[in-house]
Amino acid sequence: MPRLAPSALVALLFIGCAHGRNPYAATESSLGLDRVVLYRNGIGYFERRGEVKGEALVIKVRKDQINDLLKSLTVVDRKSGQAVSVSMPLDPESWANAALSTLAPGQGSLAQVLDALRGTYVTLKTTQGKLRGRIVLVEAVIDEPDPTPPPSSERVPAPQGGARDFKVSLLDGKQLQVVRLSKVRGVTLQDGDLALQFHRTLDATAGEGMFQQVAVEIRLAGASSHDLLVSYVVAAPMWKPTYRVVLPEPGEKGPALLQAWAVVDNTSGEDWGKVSMSLTSGAPIAFRYDLHTPRTVGRTDLTEAGVQKRAAVAMGETSYDAGSDRDGDAIPDGLDKCPDSPETFNGYTDEDGCPDAVPARSLPPPAPPPAPAMREKADDLKKSAKRAEQRPNSIGGGGRAASGPSYDFEPAPDVAYDEVEKAEAPAMDLESLRRSTQASARAKSVSGLTRFDLRDRVTVPDGSSTMVAIVNQDVAAEQTFLFRPGGAGTGYEQNPYRVVRFKNTTPFVLEPGPIAIYAGGSFVGEGLSEAVGTQTSTTIPFAVEPSLLVSSQAQYTGDELRIVKIVRGLISVENFQRVATTWTVKGQPDPKGYSVLIRHPKQGGPYALKSKIEGLEELPDAYLVPVKVTGNAVEGKVEVVEQTPSQTTISIWDTRVPQLFESLLRVPNLDANARKKLEPLGRLRQEIGRIDTEIDGLTRQKAELDQRANETRQNLEAIKKDGAAGDLRGKLNKRLDEFTRDADKLARTIVELQSKRLEKKIELEDSLQSIDFSAP
Repeated sequence: MPRLAPSALVALLFIGCAHGRNPYAATESSLGLDRVVLYRNGIGYFERRGEVKGEALVIKVRKDQINDLLKSLTVVDRKSGQAVSVSMPLDPESWANAALSTLAPGQGSLAQVLDALRGTYVTLKTTQGKLRGRIVLVEAVIDEPDPTPPPSSERVPAPQGGARDFKVSLLDGKQLQVVRLSKVRGVTLQDGDLALQFHRTLDATAGEGMFQQVAVEIRLAGASSHDLLVSYVVAAPMWKPTYRVVLPEPGEKGPALLQAWAVVDNTSGEDWGKVSMSLTSGAPIAFRYDLHTPRTVGRTDLTEAGVQKRAAVAMGETSYDAGSDRDGDAIPDGLDKCPDSPETFNGYTDEDGCPDAVPARSLPPPAPPPAPAMREKADDLKKSAKRAEQRPNSIGGGGRAASGPSYDFEPAPDVAYDEVEKAEAPAMDLESLRRSTQASARAKSVSGLTRFDLRDRVTVPDGSSTMVAIVNQDVAAEQTFLFRPGGAGTGYEQNPYRVVRFKNTTPFVLEPGPIAIYAGGSFVGEGLSEAVGTQTSTTIPFAVEPSLLVSSQAQYTGDELRIVKIVRGLISVENFQRVATTWTVKGQPDPKGYSVLIRHPKQGGPYALKSKIEGLEELPDAYLVPVKVTGNAVEGKVEVVEQTPSQTTISIWDTRVPQLFESLLRVPNLDANARKKLEPLGRLRQEIGRIDTEIDGLTRQKAELDQRANETRQNLEAIKKDGAAGDLRGKLNKRLDEFTRDADKLARTIVELQSKRLEKKIELEDSLQSIDFSAP
């Protein structure tokens, strides 16, 4: 078959749309459905293959899927391998919106609708026959008798206001016909696109009809038959994962068995018969976008700017000097240097900056077939490798990393319980469950997503679901305990969960879903997981452990100041706000001992751990802290200390500085050169501190002496005129002399100390100018 040239295709045409209440398939075509790829974001990729005889390929698509079809439809000639360009005339922007705008609830009339459809070609069925033509005018007739009135049984009651009827004018070629609206019994819209626009708008208004189908016809030219591949993306239910983890038998050490299934729903409206199916995990972006409804952009009308230009009339002037004429008119370069804009424009421009036509969209050919499956052969799974060789290969591929910690597991001892008699070997043991599931899928990484390709073709009738096994593989796992603040639920506020922790050693992402836990040959609980990326781990609570009690006690304290930096006399200091939480686990003694993981919430903000705890694991918003209970002990404790530094700047003259220097000089790992520079500064600051203390004491003494001297003067003034108080006056004068003499002596001492302090202050400040120190 020769290749189809672009000219061999004619635009896609809407050839009809059904109306009714019956369900319709999302898409329907003469080509058989061959491949289905389901995603986790509510879309599906579909491929149809087959031979089409003739010049037309018809695809029926639901109205609610038409935009998705336009976004993704690709037609490929399988013989030539070339993508066929597809074009489709969109709904024209017509008068339908204007007409429908007159039909708001409680208002509007046929006359208003017809008047809004001026220029539309219609056929009117009247009492006098059929009239055809374009609507020219709809005008009201007020109190004007009809020369040919209809029968009395068909007359329309006169509305309020005196208007009895309307006249509709139609133009058919050169003939203008007028008919009374009261004689019109039916209206047929000859413009099918306009009628479709009416239906779409009415469907949206009524909230129904979007599931009815539109037949899309692709016109082909060339050979009489065409071998085609048609692909498109439309909405589809997301596939849902479900998991099972089978723990080793009690008393045995070894990996756990991870099994996974995908639940697939078919609500497309057609049967999927023996289709090639793939399931894609990850989070690709998908959205709705209306490509079926045309949209225009308003532009400024500059017509008058060119029409209104006029050249001014000027009188001619004569010059006696010979010279050239000068024209005062200005000829503009033109309003638009670009040629006419193309009909289709989407932001593309040519080298001159003019609008250019949107280039034809060609979609890539189908993806190549997936690579062979990969086999996981971890060293820690040697025991199960031999069994794995006897069953279908585990799936392989790549996947995105999930938001979770990475763990290095060590076997956790079980809590000792009273031994019970050994029962018969359970039928639902690990090997039985392993053999019951044969994963028939292989995986590959596609742009960061994991795609599971089922090896066998699948049949899913319309309106039904199926389960497909995709994982049957050993993983590193352990069973332990986990306590969350608040406990394990109502009534279990102090009890931890029994959890299974496993590492996703498969090379693909495990999507969120329910996980059933089996141990000892039976079901023991179930949990729910977030997405688990490859080589990352997850912790799944599946039961409550009432035999263990967990409690906590928090204490809030602050730390002393310490120097962190000294620069030019300014000292940066910090202190710590500290929260110490003590977790206690109590339970029955176990000779082997055990541990409980505590999910300790982070304080947040600037808080950080004061020191690391052995075995601690960090989560985005919490710490996993192991509390170990040693053999035969009934309880275990661990303290989690979080602290936050608070920095501030103080002067060298702050009263706390001498004590801060003493603490700094006691730091064992202080540099020798720094110590040599800081020790004199510390001594000077201490001497100045002692002088300040002495000056302060002497100043208080002098103030007290001055006060007593003032009181003595007041007493002398009071007995000044009393002649009998001679002896008292003498004693008071003697005491005043003593107070004054002692105060003068203290004043001299204070002045000497202040002078001495000034000398040491200058010496200290000069020494500080060369200090640039950061504490270890």
